[in-house]
Amino acid sequence: MPKINRYVDIDQVEREAKKDYIDRHSAFVICEDNAEAGKPFKVTVRVGDQYQHPDDNDHYISTVTLYNKDTKLAEATFFAGSQGGQDEKGNTTVTFDVVLDKDAEFVAHAFCTKHGLWESDAKAVKVAA
Repeated sequence: MPKINRYVDIDQVEREAKKDYIDRHSAFVICEDNAEAGKPFKVTVRVGDQYQHPDDNDHYISTVTLYNKDTKLAEATFFAGSQGGQDEKGNTTVTFDVVLDKDAEFVAHAFCTKHGLWESDAKAVKVAA
């Protein structure tokens, strides 16, 4: 079982290097708070908020996975170079269209080829019939 790293509020972290490390690896789920049952609903996952992640040949974000509680809904695979290549940085971002029939609780995972698996905070969505 891989170690799962989680975001912590970087405003509470004193060292700039630690803030950078935590933020640039963390997945953030971005979507509306409410959805309509049976209709496509956009969920964006962005890796990094205030800091960008390297896109080096041996250090990049290789996958972003979206879950609704314990159910895997979607996954995107990336390769070195998707953010510009060696010595470049970026925020890996992917938008998934999902169809919900009941309330959801989204969690995203981002996998860094050098620093492992990172899990987002949960994002609750209410679904109206």
